[in-house]
Amino acid sequence: MVDMEIHTPLSRWPQGEGPRERLLAGGTEDLSTAQLLAVLLRTGGRRGQTALELSRALLNHFGDIRELAHASPEELQAIPGLGPAGAAVITAALDLGRRAWPDNRNGRDTFSSAADAAAWLMPRLSHLRKEQFLALLLDGKNRLIRQVRISEGSLTSSVVHPREAFLPAVRASAASVIFAHNHPSGDPSPSSEDIAVTAQLREAGRILGINVLDHVIIGAGVYRSLAEEGRL
Repeated sequence: MVDMEIHTPLSRWPQGEGPRERLLAGGTEDLSTAQLLAVLLRTGGRRGQTALELSRALLNHFGDIRELAHASPEELQAIPGLGPAGAAVITAALDLGRRAWPDNRNGRDTFSSAADAAAWLMPRLSHLRKEQFLALLLDGKNRLIRQVRISEGSLTSSVVHPREAFLPAVRASAASVIFAHNHPSGDPSPSSEDIAVTAQLREAGRILGINVLDHVIIGAGVYRSLAEEGRL
């Protein structure tokens, strides 16, 4: 039965039994990750594969859907049978899923804890393969004004300078700021550079009158808060 499913094009599945029909009739819960990918791809690969075969090949290559979500369009196209159109569809679908993630736990753009900040940041940072340093600019009630990317690359005092880090906050008349960056390794443990940069930014914020509420480090589904750890 499984082999027949894999080798049968979606268009030739018995009526009502194909992944698309099952999704429309009963939602996504009963569909495997490979079947959901097959719905996205619609047709098979350039090498004669069915959509489900190509989906299985993608998951086998990258290991799981989390690793697949990290892949660039170029990396996706390196999979035999997957062309630019299929790579674009997968990339767009996974990014839409990240954008649809709730912005924070209470549904409002207000940050009252490190957990609120992490809930906002996790879908935006945890999948990235390069370090990105962000600032969440907040008003006097800890409501988000906007998110700003400060820099990209390993966190050092030369990469994250207080002038560039606080300029958006000054321009937006922000009352406070939460800094954040990701660790592509998946381990959010702060490095000595992370701690040094945090101290530098905290002092700059004190001089400018902009409160640095936290520096949150995002890993693979986990985070560390330097404020919670007493490093602010």
